[in-house]
Amino acid sequence: MKFLSHPPRFLFFTGKGGVGKTSLACATAVRLADEGKRVLLVSTDPASNVGQVFGVNIGNTVTRIPALANLSALEIDPQAAAQAYRDRIVGPVRCVLPQAVVSNIEEQLSGACTTEIAAFDEFTALLTDASLSDQFEHIVFDTAPTGHTIRLLQLPGAWSGFLDNNPQGASCLGPLAGLEKQRQRYSDAVAALADSRRTRLVLVARAQRSTLQEAARTSEELALIGLAHQHLVVNGCMPESETGDPVALAIFRREQNAQADMPEMLRTLPTDKRDLLPFNLVGIDALRALLSDTPAAMPDSIAHRDVALPDLATLIAEFEKTGHGLIMLMGKGGVGKTTLAAAIAVELAARGHAVQLTTSDPAAHLAETLQGEIPNLQLSRIDPRAETERYRQHVLDTQGKQLDAQGRALLEEDLRSPCTEEIAVFQAFSRAIREANHAFVVMDTAPTGHTLLLLDATGAYHREVARNIKDQMHFTTPMMQLQNQQHTRILIVTLAETTPVLEAASLQQDLRRAGIEPWAWIVNQSLAAAHPASKLLALRAAQEWAQLEAVQKYSQRIAVVPVQTEEPVGVAALRALSKTV
Repeated sequence: MKFLSHPPRFLFFTGKGGVGKTSLACATAVRLADEGKRVLLVSTDPASNVGQVFGVNIGNTVTRIPALANLSALEIDPQAAAQAYRDRIVGPVRCVLPQAVVSNIEEQLSGACTTEIAAFDEFTALLTDASLSDQFEHIVFDTAPTGHTIRLLQLPGAWSGFLDNNPQGASCLGPLAGLEKQRQRYSDAVAALADSRRTRLVLVARAQRSTLQEAARTSEELALIGLAHQHLVVNGCMPESETGDPVALAIFRREQNAQADMPEMLRTLPTDKRDLLPFNLVGIDALRALLSDTPAAMPDSIAHRDVALPDLATLIAEFEKTGHGLIMLMGKGGVGKTTLAAAIAVELAARGHAVQLTTSDPAAHLAETLQGEIPNLQLSRIDPRAETERYRQHVLDTQGKQLDAQGRALLEEDLRSPCTEEIAVFQAFSRAIREANHAFVVMDTAPTGHTLLLLDATGAYHREVARNIKDQMHFTTPMMQLQNQQHTRILIVTLAETTPVLEAASLQQDLRRAGIEPWAWIVNQSLAAAHPASKLLALRAAQEWAQLEAVQKYSQRIAVVPVQTEEPVGVAALRALSKTV
C-alpha cells in the first residue's frame, strides 16, 4: 500500500460518497494500531457510520475501541458541537442581559451556519492541539463526501482571510472578537494541511468514470488551496477471476475502460487498487482483510432466491397522477441519487410532462449523467458560489443604495463572510420548491448531512414567519410545502447493505422530527435483483435479502433497481432503469 508508506501524522480520506472512504480510513487506523502506533480515528462526516463499523457507540468524545488497545475514535457531531458553541457564546451573558435579548441571540445562533462553524472549530483544534501529540502518533480523518470536505478544508483559509480584511467588522455570527481569538489556530491549521511532512490526502474512487472524474476535480481544487500531497486508491474493483459471469464481466470491462480513460491529473498520483470483497466491511477482521493481499475465502455453494421485487416504473406511474410536484431524492452520498433523479426526470419528460431536473449537491454533474438532450426537460443547479454572488449583488443593489459610503463598506464586509452562502442557497432552494406548483421538479440533493443543514435553515425561516404573521391561514412557507405530500414526494435512496440501510432509517427519523414523511424508499444497484452467477457477486447478493426485508419494515412503498451491466449514462440507459422487468 503506497499510501501507507512512511505515513505522516495526519491522514485524510476523501472522495465522492459511497467509494469506501470510511472502510479505508477504519482499515488504515486498524493497520497502524496493529503496528503498535497510538491512533485516533476522526469522522468529520455529519452522517458518520464509524461507530457502526466497529460495533461501538462513539459519539462526540474520544472513545477507546475495545478490540484494539491502541485505537480510539471520535465522531464530530455537528449538532452537539453547535450546542457547545452556543453555550460558550450565550453562557456568559445569560444572567446579565434580559431574557428577550438572550432568546434573540440563541435564535441567531440556531442556523446551519453556526453548526458548520462549530464543527470546523473542533476540526481545527484536532490539527493544532499540542496536547494530542502526547496521546496519539497518528490522526486518521474519515471525511464527509467531496463537496462538504472541500468546504471544510477551505474554511481555515477563508476565515483567516476574512479576519485579516475585516479587523473591525462583524460576521453573521456577530462581532468578530470571538473569532479573532482563533486567528492563530486557523493559521496553524492552514500550515498543518499544507505540510507534506505532517499531512497526506488520500483520494478514494471506484473504477467508474464518474467517480474518477470527481476525484480529478477534487484533486485540482485541493491543489489550488495548497494541498498537493495526494495519493489515489481505486477501491472495490471486480477481480478478473470472476468474469465468467455476464454481470461480472460487464462490470469488469466497464471498470477497465474507466481506468484506461483516467483523467491525466490522477495518473501522476501514487496509486493503489483494492479488489471487491465478498462481505460487508464491518468488524476488525473484515477491515484487516481490506488491506490484506490474501484472497478472501468463499463457500462452495450459495443459495439463490427467485422473488419478484417492486420496480421504479411503479413509482413513476404514481407520480404521473398529480401532473406536477417536487420529487426530492435524499440519502447518503454514493447511493446513486444523481442517476435515479435523472432516470425519473427523463422518463417523466419522455411521457410528455414538463420537468426541471436540478441538484443541490456541489459534487453532482447532471449533464454528464444525461449525455444528451430530451424534449420537455430542463437542467439547473443550485450552485453555492453563483447563488452567493447573486445574493450579495442583490443586497448591495437594494440595501446598499440607502447607505452612505461607510455603511456600504460595512455591508460589503458582512457579505464577504463565508456564512453568507447559507442564506443564498436557501433562497435558491425555495425557488425550486415554488416552481413545482406548475411542473415536475426532480431534485438531486447533497448527501444526508448537508441536506439536513439546508432543511434546518428552511425550518428556521418557517418559525420566523410563523412568529411574525398573526393570521396563520394566509401564508405558506417552503417547510409547509415539504411537509405536504400532495406537493412534495421525498424518496430515500439506499443500497442493500447494512450501514446504508441504517443511515437511511436515521435520515427518515430526522425527517419525521421535522414533520416531513418520506413517500417511498428506493434500493439501488441491487445484485439480488440482477441474479448474477458469479460466486463473488452471488454471495454479496445473498447478503442483500436481510436488508431488503428490513427496508420493507421501514416503508410500505419501495422500489428495487438492479445493478446494470452497462453504466447508466445517457438517455437510453437512464430510461432502461424505469422499465418494468
